[in-house]
Amino acid sequence: MKNVYIVSLALLCITTSCNTPAAKEKITEPVQKTAGIDSLRKELQQMAGNFKGNIGFALKHTGNGDTLTLNGAGHYPMQSVFKFPLSLAVLHACEEGKLAIDAKHKIAKADLLPGSWSPIRDDHPNGAELPLKEIMRYTVSQSDNSGCDFMFRLLGGPRYVNDHIHSLGIKDMAIVATEAEMHRDWETQFTNRSTPFAMVQVFEKFYKGNALTEANRDLLWQMLTESTTGPRRIKGQLPEGTVVGHKTGSSGTNDKGITAAVNDAGVIILPDGQALIIAVFVSNTTEKSEVCEDAIAAMSKAAWDYYTKK
Repeated sequence: MKNVYIVSLALLCITTSCNTPAAKEKITEPVQKTAGIDSLRKELQQMAGNFKGNIGFALKHTGNGDTLTLNGAGHYPMQSVFKFPLSLAVLHACEEGKLAIDAKHKIAKADLLPGSWSPIRDDHPNGAELPLKEIMRYTVSQSDNSGCDFMFRLLGGPRYVNDHIHSLGIKDMAIVATEAEMHRDWETQFTNRSTPFAMVQVFEKFYKGNALTEANRDLLWQMLTESTTGPRRIKGQLPEGTVVGHKTGSSGTNDKGITAAVNDAGVIILPDGQALIIAVFVSNTTEKSEVCEDAIAAMSKAAWDYYTKK
C-alpha cells in the first residue's frame, strides 16, 4: 500500500472549520457505533502525517450498522458528487409524473457548456435529441456537466433538488448552484456542500430502496457501477472485480495552487454480499491529484480489509 499522509483528527477538525468557507455552523459529530471498530479507526488515524489539506471520512456498514467518521461533520464542497442526489431528484420527479425517463429532449448547441467537461458535447457538438435516461447516464456515469445543468433546468433549478434531499431527512447538505455558476466563480463551489456522513446517509437510503422504486433504484445503481471517473479513488486498491457504485467530484486548482475538492462516495459490495458505504472528501489541498486519490484509495482499502479479514 502506498504511503498516504493524512492530517491527524484533531488537526482536521481545526483546519476544516477554519479553511472551508461553508463550515461555519457548529455541528455535532455523528453518533458512532464503536464496538469492535476502534482498530479500524486507529489504523485510519495512523495514516495521519503531513497531508496538506483537509480530509473528511464517513462509513456505514448496512448489515451490522457499524458507523465510523473522521471529521464526518465538517462541510466540504461536493463538486460532481452532487450529481448523484440530482439524479435521485430527477427520478423522483419521474415517479411523480412530472418527467418521463424515456422522453426525448432537445439539447441545443447553446446548452453545451464551453470549457467544461462534457462528453455529450464531444459526441454531439451541434446538439442532439436524447432520452432523459441517456442524459442521466452521461451525467452519472461520465460526470457530464452539460447534462447536469440540463437536468437542473428540467426541475426548475437546484432548489428542487435541495428540497427533495431535505425531505428525505438529510439536513447537512446544500445544493444551490449549477455547474455553470460554479465555473464562473471559485467561491460558489463551496455553497454546494455536504458532510461526509450526510452523503453516506443519502447513499444508504438509496441503496436500501427507501428513496426510489425498485426499477429506478436499479437503473441508477447500474449507472453508478458503470462510472468511468475516478478509477484510482475508492476502487483504486480494492481487489479487481469488486463491485462499486460511486460518484466522484473534482475541482480545478486556483492560482495559489489550492485544489478545492477531490472526492468520491459510494457503495462497495463486500464478498459476503453486504454493503459498505463510504464517503471521502478531500478539500483545500496543495497536494497533487494523484496523492489525494491515493489517500481516498488507502482509506477505502483499510475499511475493506477490516470487514473481509475479521
